[in-house]
Amino acid sequence: MTNELYADGIGEITVTGTIVRIDLMSLSATERDASNNPKPVFRQRIIMPVDAFANAVDLMQKALAGLVEAGAVRRIGDIQQLPATDAQQSPSSANVSPNFN
Repeated sequence: MTNELYADGIGEITVTGTIVRIDLMSLSATERDASNNPKPVFRQRIIMPVDAFANAVDLMQKALAGLVEAGAVRRIGDIQQLPATDAQQSPSSANVSPNFN
């Protein structure tokens, strides 16, 4: 059996010398901010050498390109180029995650 970890996103990426630290975060089920939205909380950290990080970024960019091509997500710049009627009809289908900007 393998362990799986769910993350809502990346909280921070820190580069120190030749090491990259990626902090994964999830939205808290119990903690809320001033607007009553779930607070992002640290869950786990990925630590890797910079060359592995560069390879991971390349792989993620390819995966993102496939998702954009399949219509699963839209990049923020692409939304601004749509005619106003398309953007007004389907704003909920736009991906507003900061991880895809």
